[in-house]
Amino acid sequence: MMRRWLQPVFLFISLLLAFLGAALFLGGLIAELMASRSHQPEGLSPAIQLALAGLCLAVVMVTVWFVVVGWLLARQSREQGSGYGDAYRLIEAFRFREAIPLLERSIQEGKETSEVLMLLTSAYAYTGQLGKAQATADRAVRLFPEDPGSYITLANGYRMQAMYEEAGRALMQASELEPDQPVIWAELGFVQHFAGSDAAAVESFKRAAQQPMPAMYGVRVYYHLAQAYQQAGDAEQSARSAARMMSARDGLAAWKANLNALEGTAYGQTLRREISAIEQALAEADAANLG
Repeated sequence: MMRRWLQPVFLFISLLLAFLGAALFLGGLIAELMASRSHQPEGLSPAIQLALAGLCLAVVMVTVWFVVVGWLLARQSREQGSGYGDAYRLIEAFRFREAIPLLERSIQEGKETSEVLMLLTSAYAYTGQLGKAQATADRAVRLFPEDPGSYITLANGYRMQAMYEEAGRALMQASELEPDQPVIWAELGFVQHFAGSDAAAVESFKRAAQQPMPAMYGVRVYYHLAQAYQQAGDAEQSARSAARMMSARDGLAAWKANLNALEGTAYGQTLRREISAIEQALAEADAANLG
């Protein structure tokens, strides 16, 4: 689990250092151009030395970044199968039918990991093959009972069938295995809300809000919290949640892009109504700010 966090942190730091090197290079050149030419030291000036040092740092960090990314992609192919990367990109583009044979090939190659099964479950579900989706999700749990991702896979399969209580139970198991993951608590709150367990959903949203989360989850979580606090008469907390909802509003686009793929499903209709309610709340907040 630690390695999953270290990899993006390392890549971020390497890119940050590369940008720092580029900034030093440009700064050194600018300083050299602006410096007085009347008293030039022999050899390289300090400004030029700084520029060269920055250039070296930028080149080294960019090289390291490409090497590490290449190594990660190669390792991913070894672990997940040759079709995993392409299948992931196809699913991001909502081309689920094209992704299915690639993921099935990964399994045939002996790369039956939790991640592959999660993507295959989603691909089956989005193409209406709910029986295969459920069987794949059940298999993920049997093979990887200690992996929270397996229970997220199972919950995704149940959610696509609008079996929200079953999805909630699966996500509760995932939260027990990884209690500090805000996305799991957010997903749990969503299905609890859809199942009509609003009090439990609010508690899950509060747990999710204890840590930073992606904007696509934050906009929905803080919408529900703002509504809950408003109903409880806590105007201060409602206003804070509404402000956080506004700051995460860009995350709503990810859910809207997903609606076409969910067309004709009960879950898709429920999600569409929630998104419409959030958009209305955002519009009302904008109007209040303008007023």
